[in-house]
Amino acid sequence: MNATQELVVGLVIVAGIVGGTTQVVPGAVIVFGAILVWALMTGGALAWTVLAVATAALVAAGVVKYIVAGRHMTRAEVPGSTLLVGLVVGVVGFFVIPVIGLFVGFVGGVYACELARRRSHIQAWAATKAALTATGLTILIELAGSLLAGTAWLLAVVIW
Repeated sequence: MNATQELVVGLVIVAGIVGGTTQVVPGAVIVFGAILVWALMTGGALAWTVLAVATAALVAAGVVKYIVAGRHMTRAEVPGSTLLVGLVVGVVGFFVIPVIGLFVGFVGGVYACELARRRSHIQAWAATKAALTATGLTILIELAGSLLAGTAWLLAVVIW
């Protein structure tokens, strides 16, 4: 693989990492895809080892983020249906209010659902904060997995 192609792979990895932090694009999938293409084009033991490390990091991050978020939401007594409502309203908000609509819709949807369920502003807002905290934790965990995978690739390129 020549330097230009490796630069393109690196830029796609960076795009996946940045995209994953916004939760608009599936960052881990993009990072994995870029490293997979690189491994297929490069070949050799080092490339396949990097792909294995990247896969392990991304899969582990994917599993851990759901476990951590699930436990956080269970402790806050926020049901999955509330998150589903928040997600649906967030998607609608994404199209209604460009750029910030996803965030505004998610927060508004979770808050409205919990207010209807609990009939208390204080409890609804506490549940909304718990949902936001869980979302932040999932972003950080996915970021860590993507950064680990990207670092493994970068080290292999530098060593190569």
